[in-house]
Amino acid sequence: MALGADEIADIEQELGSFDDVSQAHAALRKRYPHLAWIRCDPSDLTEIPFRSIGPFDLHLLDGADHCARITDDPARATGIVLVKRAAEL
Repeated sequence: MALGADEIADIEQELGSFDDVSQAHAALRKRYPHLAWIRCDPSDLTEIPFRSIGPFDLHLLDGADHCARITDDPARATGIVLVKRAAEL
């Protein structure tokens, strides 16, 4: 299922109301159950995020082929990887 622009905007808006990654992850999983949701540490990803919202980075997950991979194409996205960036000093 492709991730549409309206859905991306809704996710960004909702994500903007959270500071805690656990709460954000739980709320977004509940609201968008058709998407796979993964939470990662910033050190686990080297790819440039699809979007950055507040303290969070969103990476799009393409799980359509044999192996899951990060994509920048919403039409191929089957899920989202949610990352909370480390606080800047």
